[in-house]
Amino acid sequence: MEKTLGFIGCGNMARAMMGGILAAGLLKPEEIVASDAYRTGLERAAQELGICTAESNKEVVAQARILVLAVKPQVYAAVIGEIAPAVEECAVVVTIAPGQTLARLEGQFGRAVKLVRTMPNTPAMVGAGMTALCRNGYVTDDEFDEVRRLFGGFGRTEVVAEHMMEAVVAVSGSSPAYVFMMIEAMADAAVREGMPRDKAYTFAAQAVYGSAKMVLESGQHPAALKDNVCSPAGTTIDAVAVLEKEGFRSAVMEAMSVCAQKARSM
Repeated sequence: MEKTLGFIGCGNMARAMMGGILAAGLLKPEEIVASDAYRTGLERAAQELGICTAESNKEVVAQARILVLAVKPQVYAAVIGEIAPAVEECAVVVTIAPGQTLARLEGQFGRAVKLVRTMPNTPAMVGAGMTALCRNGYVTDDEFDEVRRLFGGFGRTEVVAEHMMEAVVAVSGSSPAYVFMMIEAMADAAVREGMPRDKAYTFAAQAVYGSAKMVLESGQHPAALKDNVCSPAGTTIDAVAVLEKEGFRSAVMEAMSVCAQKARSM
């Protein structure tokens, strides 16, 4: 039986994507098939999500109309070398790894293949992911729309030019780690001021969540929203002054620059 969606690799990101797609009602469990060298994780996904499993990567290729390569960038060449002869002309291959350009992927397949390059992030695990997508010239509008619709099952999607993908890695792919560090630091400071740690994490995380929601929904520039919190001679402007003095913004920008450079080199 042909499946709509196949995953080679069934790690945390793949399971998050499947879970979001299923929760949104975009596919049924029996329409998804996956393989993974780590059988325990694959069997856990099958038990939790009800998806179908395959004994090999080639078996997934033979069944799936849309094929997601959900493996580490370091093993892309080996996986593509294994499956390339089995990928049919009508299949759409979707990648989720940094550094794997469309031209590089086409070279690894050694022939014309429908390719969609994406960059999701881990908040997909809670249905709040951010995914960028681009495609090569062999993917039709309808095929691209279907891939985007599926990725929309676990968050927001944006179509970007391929040259922007490294910036995407820095601004959304890797950035949850920066935000988690900020939440941890905020909570530590609250604990220092006498707040219990469980409450500190709740207050810090909700503040970050609410602030992000205001940026997305208000239409206002982040600087304007910041100014609205900074009352004259108030507590917030003093805190902002310290962040500026300590290089908060420049540190974030430098970290993202290094992240993008690393993505280009993978």
